[in-house]
Amino acid sequence: MSIQFRNYTNQAGITEDYHKVREFLVKLGYSEFTYARWDWMATHGWLDRSAVGRMGIWEDADRIVGTAVFDCHLGNAFCLALPEYSFLKKEMLLYSKNNLNKDDEFGIVISDTDSKFQDIAADLGFFGTEHKENDAIFYLDKTSKEYNLPEGFYITTMKDTYDLYQYGRVLWKGFNHELNGEGEFIFSKRQAANEEMMRPNADLSLKVAVVSPSGNFVSYCGMWYDKEAGFAVIEPVATDPDYRRMGLGKTVLACVRFQLLPYGERNLH
Repeated sequence: MSIQFRNYTNQAGITEDYHKVREFLVKLGYSEFTYARWDWMATHGWLDRSAVGRMGIWEDADRIVGTAVFDCHLGNAFCLALPEYSFLKKEMLLYSKNNLNKDDEFGIVISDTDSKFQDIAADLGFFGTEHKENDAIFYLDKTSKEYNLPEGFYITTMKDTYDLYQYGRVLWKGFNHELNGEGEFIFSKRQAANEEMMRPNADLSLKVAVVSPSGNFVSYCGMWYDKEAGFAVIEPVATDPDYRRMGLGKTVLACVRFQLLPYGERNLH
């Protein structure tokens, strides 16, 4: 065993290192930072592209066995390793503390089930906070595939209706930006918006929207799926406040479930 450390490439976007880290995350399986989260971040408009080269990679025989990454911005890190290489986590945490901090502030996200890593962090002076990430798990065989749409509403996908304006609009409204006083949605034809959707592993048929009689997307559900991983990730799900309590969120969830069925019965996270 000859483990070598190196930094991630300084180049953001879809690079050779992007594919290598993604392959590692797929092999790692479900964790606090999944392959879908990596896909989402890699070309996102919020990504601090100047900092990607600060992420760390640990390799054994040119194969990634561990990585220290952040999600879009410095300040919080994720230290991930294949089970047989978990002994690297103390080194990974120390590296992250020194290199992935922001203005001397730093946090680490550790799974509730990883008590050994929690102990390592505690020994290094870290302490738990009230901030926490949670995932809900849906099982295909226990999730209803039936839905009813109000008259005049219909289902589409980004494959059939590739409309970045409507995509941005429903997420802006659905995440309560207008309700929170941030103003009405303003559409900007940024190249980044197209890059965020047209990633190499994106399946536009798994990005489902409900269209209202006015022609607007009013509910949306995106799904990330890789058959090698054995599970799919559902994110984001959002409904325009004017169209809530109509069963539209349940509908888009049922529809992405239906879209996935040809690939096999798998768990949805």
